[in-house]
Amino acid sequence: MTHPEILISAGEASSDMYAARLATALTKRTGAHLFGMGGPRMREAGVELVVDCSEIAVVGIFEVLKRLPNVWRAWRRMEQEAARRSPKLGILLDSPGFNLGMGRRLRRQGIPLVYFISPQVWAWRPGRVKIIKRLVKRMLVIFPFEEEFYSRAGVPVDFVGHPLADTVHATMTRAEFAARHSLDPARPILALLPGSRPSELAYHMPVILEACVRLARDLDPQLVLAAAPGVSRQRLASWTRPGLKIHTVEGATYDALAAADVAIVSSGTATVEAALLGTPMVVIYRVSRLSALVGRRMIRTPFFAMANLIAGRQIVPELIQEGFTAPALESEVRRLLVSDAARQQMKQDLGGVRAKLGSGGAIERAAGIIGGLLENMG
Repeated sequence: MTHPEILISAGEASSDMYAARLATALTKRTGAHLFGMGGPRMREAGVELVVDCSEIAVVGIFEVLKRLPNVWRAWRRMEQEAARRSPKLGILLDSPGFNLGMGRRLRRQGIPLVYFISPQVWAWRPGRVKIIKRLVKRMLVIFPFEEEFYSRAGVPVDFVGHPLADTVHATMTRAEFAARHSLDPARPILALLPGSRPSELAYHMPVILEACVRLARDLDPQLVLAAAPGVSRQRLASWTRPGLKIHTVEGATYDALAAADVAIVSSGTATVEAALLGTPMVVIYRVSRLSALVGRRMIRTPFFAMANLIAGRQIVPELIQEGFTAPALESEVRRLLVSDAARQQMKQDLGGVRAKLGSGGAIERAAGIIGGLLENMG
């Protein structure tokens, strides 16, 4: 019996994690051999990487232009490998800037496509749903409101739940985390999650540190910087302020969030992780002025933070672009640090968000649907 070939394409750290888990589940279920684009977790899961996703990962409309030669080379390599191997199925994860172009090339070869982890077309450039409808055989979505969005557009869709519902758990108590990292559990802990990309660190860290300097004057919270996967302690060490003590932790993001009274979180997957842990947070984000100017003309959603989108109302503060300033950040964090009632209300609201993300098993459900598609193809 020959095992099917499956092409899989994930363009950044979060989708690399989901793709790795999906690849493991599919291999067990179907015996398939997977190849394509991804990162270290996919490689560890046995996916044969044709392209490393670090070659194309970038944020911002105009920042992407600098990487276009890399994108074209990656498209070409993936297209050539697909033509050589004739996979029975292609799986695209998020990263629409790369994957929609990749999808067109694969469909020209007659390769059926599944899209797992929807690009945020419901938030900006919603016209791209027409492209998705032409390209994909099935959408597998992880947020409940996405199912309705795609159904209205006539795209075959399944809501499978959020994969993080299975994996986001603290491994130690606040007291244990404090003891391990020389913190005082009786004093407030402020977790810092500034993002993983160089551009995110460059835009976010100066403002975060200035706000922390202001907070240190009277509240003096203990600062815990949770390094994102792939971001070295040495790289983070360049972001310092005299007299500001920061405890940097690696590989302990969930424990840091669970132990924190409040977190400052870059908009993205980390906000979902914080929501699942019930950690009160302030969501931040900034890109270049040019990217923001163009982006404003495209965005069609009232919120940026995923917790707010899922809740259908603002339950966590969002400081985006010009609104992301040190005084504004200080004010929002201060409000949460000094008010137990404010923190408890946010925890309650985040509990409602967690309930909407499913009870677990998203990856297995996705693998089951994909396995069924493969069986029907014969």
